[in-house]
Parts: sequence; C-alpha cells; structure tokens
Amino acid sequence: MIELNKDNFDEQVLKNQGLVLVDFWGPACARCVEIMPKVEALEKEFGDKILFGKVNIMGNRRLAMSQQVMGLPTILIYKAGEIAASFVVDFTIDSLREGLKELTA
Repeated sequence: MIELNKDNFDEQVLKNQGLVLVDFWGPACARCVEIMPKVEALEKEFGDKILFGKVNIMGNRRLAMSQQVMGLPTILIYKAGEIAASFVVDFTIDSLREGLKELTA
C-alpha cells in the first residue's frame, strides 16, 4: 500500500484513470488498526487491478475533510478520480471484497 498525503493524493488518486482504493485511518482508531492487515491481504488478491493506498488522517485532516471522511475507518474506492464506492465505519471485509469484485468484473 502506498502512503498517501496532501502532497501526492491528487496525482495518485484523483488523476488516476484506473481504480484506486484509499483506506483513511488513524493510529488511535482501534478498528482501523484491526482491519489494516485484512485490507493489505485484499491488496494481494486485487493488486493487479486496483492501486491500494492509505491516508493516516493525523497530519492529513484537511485532505480527509475534502473527501468528506466523517468517521473512521473509511475506505473510498475511486474510479477515474471519482468516488465509485464507499465503506464507512461498520463495514465487513467480506462486503469490501464483494464490492471490489463488482468493480473489477
């Protein structure tokens, strides 16, 4: 997973013509830390079709707010720079996997 921040977000995500999964997380968010290895495992499964990145909101709050991230964890999937799917707070890894399958079908 690439580390995304205010300096590279536009280039890596918004200007990307493909699919990009962005995991917005924070070190104080226990659920974020808990699901991170599962999201990283999904990268192994879908990494040939989707670019995976993560944004630590510590130091990137304005970026998170600009993407309307209101709770953690939030995973946004962008297609050609636009949000194509969102998974917020109480999602399951299985629902995320199904969403990724639909987007890459």
